[in-house]
Amino acid sequence: MRAKLRSIIESRQWEYTIIGVIVLNAVVLGLETNQALVSHYGPVLSFLDELALFIFVIELTLRIFAFGPSFFRGPWNLFDFIIVSIALVPAAGPATILRSLRILRVLRLISVIPSLRNVVGGLVRALPGMGSIVLLMALVFYVFSVMATGLYGAAFPEWFGSISRSTYTLFQVMTLESWSMGIVRPVMEVYPLAWLFFIPFILCTAFTVLNLFIGIIVSAMQQEHDKDLEADRLEVHEETRLILNELKGLRADLIKELEKHRINGD
Repeated sequence: MRAKLRSIIESRQWEYTIIGVIVLNAVVLGLETNQALVSHYGPVLSFLDELALFIFVIELTLRIFAFGPSFFRGPWNLFDFIIVSIALVPAAGPATILRSLRILRVLRLISVIPSLRNVVGGLVRALPGMGSIVLLMALVFYVFSVMATGLYGAAFPEWFGSISRSTYTLFQVMTLESWSMGIVRPVMEVYPLAWLFFIPFILCTAFTVLNLFIGIIVSAMQQEHDKDLEADRLEVHEETRLILNELKGLRADLIKELEKHRINGD
């Protein structure tokens, strides 16, 4: 019975049905933020929300029954279990904040779309390298923030009056959001050589360090893609091996039959 239930749960029709319910629930939760719609269709939206929650609970119960203890070894299964558990919390007081996290169930779309799985896998694989880049950027920001506070803090205390303010201002400069007319040119009116400070900072951050992030993520995604290709090649190789073994078995059976007929004929 469990094997049959597992085959049903793992079928594409089942997955598409659940994904449709997840998307519908996400739309309903979004509509519930509109007070005008709630005032007119509040009971209908609540019914759809409770119906989706009921389906989620039934689905989760069937999955736990079908897969047994191995269900809790899958990260996406644990994610579903936590989100459904949060959705079952009564909507009262501080628990309302937890119930709002039900919208996170739409992230289950990632588990059924291969391209999204590759993206998430690439991001996870890139985390160690990204940590090194974050540490490098933190060092760069700290050095430039100390320098900016000492150089421009007296004339522009709102932007560079402290290390924290300098860090935030330099972050704005790094994003290239109103960096020239909003910050650098006013500073250059007082300190004409300030461009010698800001241009190297932009080159070190916006055009170098941030591109390292992109490079690491692209490399990790390529590795994830190569891993999927290798898995496909191994699967094809295994299927080919099984077919060859079956052909060898058929050949052996055929030879035995021919030998039997030859002996009988003799």
